[in-house]
Amino acid sequence: MINYEIVIIGGGPAGLAAALSARKAGVENILILERDAELGGILNQCIHNGFGLHTFKEELTGPEYAWRFIERVQKENIAYRLNTMVLNISKDRIVTAMNRDEGIIQIQAGAVILAMGCRERPRGALNIPGFRPAGIFSAGTAQRLVNIEGYMPGKEVVILGSGDIGLIMARRMTLEGADVKVVAELMPYSGGLKRNIVQCLDDFNIPLKLSHTVVDIEGKDRVTAVTIAEVDENRKPVPGTEERYTCDTLLLSCGLIPENELSVNAGIELSRITNGPVVTDRLETNIPGIFACGNVLHVHDLVDFVSEEAAKAGRSAAEFVQNSTAEKQSSEPVVLKAESGVRYTVPFTVDPGTMEDLLKVCFRVGAVFRDAYVSVYFNDERVMHMKKRILSPGEMEQVILQKKKLLEYDDLKTVTIRIEAE
Repeated sequence: MINYEIVIIGGGPAGLAAALSARKAGVENILILERDAELGGILNQCIHNGFGLHTFKEELTGPEYAWRFIERVQKENIAYRLNTMVLNISKDRIVTAMNRDEGIIQIQAGAVILAMGCRERPRGALNIPGFRPAGIFSAGTAQRLVNIEGYMPGKEVVILGSGDIGLIMARRMTLEGADVKVVAELMPYSGGLKRNIVQCLDDFNIPLKLSHTVVDIEGKDRVTAVTIAEVDENRKPVPGTEERYTCDTLLLSCGLIPENELSVNAGIELSRITNGPVVTDRLETNIPGIFACGNVLHVHDLVDFVSEEAAKAGRSAAEFVQNSTAEKQSSEPVVLKAESGVRYTVPFTVDPGTMEDLLKVCFRVGAVFRDAYVSVYFNDERVMHMKKRILSPGEMEQVILQKKKLLEYDDLKTVTIRIEAE
């Protein structure tokens, strides 16, 4: 059996940033396991710009952003294995993996960092009536076909779902000569960033129809037409609102799900809201020594925030293998609660005794709020009250908690984040 201090599962932006952070914290023996033929993850097919504004203070494409990290990983001589699929993680951190050259390999890790990313929500979960012809793609698959494989999925396109990948592909397909007829969104708000709505739809006069969904797909060998309809408050189609669009392609951009099969098999507790692991402020799961970061933890809107979170996971894993926090652990962690319009928080608990001086708590809201307040309560006392012009489910929000403030508060049991009207 091979031994490594830290094993990182996933060589995308989260895995790369976690590896570099752990190395900076003094850990030498690090291994990245990546199932693809190259490092970089999903960024390799994201050839549009807009990456790196927070991390590098300049605008980069996805491959350029990934290469900044890959180059540093190689310069630091951090070990990685490509074309290697992880099959299992045990509670005592034995990682079982497989590749063509070595067959089945087992690795004993001092700490494990989960950085597997996310996948697109499958079409089978959408219950769209009609046939199942060719010409139906997830938006991410279409992105890979166009940007990496050099194939055009079709020429007349309808997109269901307004997630960021769908919005970006509306622009990409238009630039490649396709006619993108409409983007239909089931919810009364977009699931993507405002800037992507403006740059990818408004700038190309592509209509976005909120509270609409696909109610029929025509065509047996290939999609020939799609019918969309307005939905009511219960998300049921409203009779008489149908609109038919002839097309040869339907792209589905209906959300992302953290890639957590390995986590489930390892016995890691998952959140029913995020579908990612329940973690402490150190990004540690319920299994000691197993940490999670990036889109496998919760779906991010900006890769810069993935890198920032992953760097913290790398530091925490380094502390774990160096045993530097073992004696400082408090007996009772403080629970972070999401209420009144807040869907979830990450992390889920915080230990004031061992936390860093500043803790960024990420959260998403469950609806669109205008001129509302983000309020933070210590137990039942309101300690923060910040006005926001607009809050949207497509945009990640955050509050900063200070260690000294938490330690000053006697008998702190809960920190609650709420949306309030005044």
